[in-house]
Amino acid sequence: MKIKSFLAKPFASYIYKGIRKGMGTALADQDAILKHLLKIGRNTEFGKSAGLDKVADYEGFKQAVPIRDYEQLKPWIEKIKEGKHNVLWKGKPIYFAKTSGTTSGTKYIPITRDSIPNHINTARNALLCYMAETGNTAFADGKLIFLSGSPELERVGGIPTGRLSGIVNHHVPQYLRSNQMPSYETNCIEDWETKLGRIVDETINQRMTLISGIPPWMQMYFDELIKRSGKKVGELFPDFSVMVQGGVNFEPYKAKLMESIGRKVDTIELFPASEGFFAFQDSQEAEGLLLNTNSGIFFEFVPAAEIFSENPTRLSLKEVKVGENYALIINNNAGLWGYNIGDTVKFVSVDPYRLIVSGRTKHFISAFGEHVIGEEVEYSMQKVAEEMNVHITEFTVAPFVSSDQGKSYHEWFVEFERQPGDMKDFSARLDLALRGKNVYYDDLISGSILRPLKITQVRRNGFIDYMKSIGKLGGQNKVPRLSNDRKIADELTKWTETPE
Repeated sequence: MKIKSFLAKPFASYIYKGIRKGMGTALADQDAILKHLLKIGRNTEFGKSAGLDKVADYEGFKQAVPIRDYEQLKPWIEKIKEGKHNVLWKGKPIYFAKTSGTTSGTKYIPITRDSIPNHINTARNALLCYMAETGNTAFADGKLIFLSGSPELERVGGIPTGRLSGIVNHHVPQYLRSNQMPSYETNCIEDWETKLGRIVDETINQRMTLISGIPPWMQMYFDELIKRSGKKVGELFPDFSVMVQGGVNFEPYKAKLMESIGRKVDTIELFPASEGFFAFQDSQEAEGLLLNTNSGIFFEFVPAAEIFSENPTRLSLKEVKVGENYALIINNNAGLWGYNIGDTVKFVSVDPYRLIVSGRTKHFISAFGEHVIGEEVEYSMQKVAEEMNVHITEFTVAPFVSSDQGKSYHEWFVEFERQPGDMKDFSARLDLALRGKNVYYDDLISGSILRPLKITQVRRNGFIDYMKSIGKLGGQNKVPRLSNDRKIADELTKWTETPE
């Protein structure tokens, strides 16, 4: 046994015992976090405007702090970008995590000195729980790869700003630096295909033991390893035993990833976001992800059907029920107050509090981590149609997840009233417009993770015939602009013409 795996055993046991203890104090911990947030928050510009100094309990908090999205938070963010202190939280954020927005384009999510441990320690705790439960600590002595965005940061309002994965890269513990792959220089490469080639160059002859990343990125890495070596990943890396993933639904990718590996490896699922690290898989045996109840976040839950109501029901953790679909609302020590993150969750257990991510509050596409929403595709279509004097009858968009080594893409099913003279030009402009609205999608295209969108033409009255076939023609029924699966897309192929 080598030194890191040897030292990991008692540390993993210590952390695991603390997490197990925390399962029994989750409600008390949530109460304590709310009190702490109120104590700090009442002295901020936001807290003074909301009257947090008069709030004594959760019922009062709900009256003082409405649920909000980024658009409603944005005026406070703008003040921080102007250099003001004590706006949403004490002092100034130490980072902005840059992520995709809605009507405003890019979002700037504050990360503070108080909130950064939530992002760093949760991933660590997931690995330590795995070590403690399984006894597998040997991977700590091998090479670990974290497929992430560039760690290079820009400055916005004087605050270091970048993708969350790049920010977190700056906080990898020193004792893991010698194990971490790829090199910092390679990690800074923006073009994904170039970066992927360098990653394979650096890792193909190493003793890789843990591989972590978003599933489609890992699949591309695996494909290139197989192409170069002629071996399955599990044969190439005989000591590879742990795969860590998060960011998108793992299930559509699981079978292909495991086939590429060629043997069983353990998997650890995470639920991170720029706004916080909400839950993690603490057990290989239990279903669901353990809610992070003692990490600076006070959670609220709104029945999903009510999230867009004027006065939705707001529940604290002690009020949730197993099997119900809830929109997740957070309040945290980065200064996010009543913040609707857009995800829906279902609890599979309340002793302890374990959940699964059940979807999004709106129609969306995030099959590859891009978080494309309806406003973005509608804006893009309207813009390009006006530019090219094209008339659109109806359209919908779905992801196409490639099952081989070809690239995945977004497929746009479009019924034209007046077609473009040059379909390839129309498609290219549409792709460019969407890239301008959504930074995640732009990253995936510019990094060659996705190929540009594909247009499939729906014949005249095809959408009407489709709606008729499912008994939803007329009334208030509409074709969703976006789907995160292929159910509608596969049905629509019955009414398509020759695709582009």
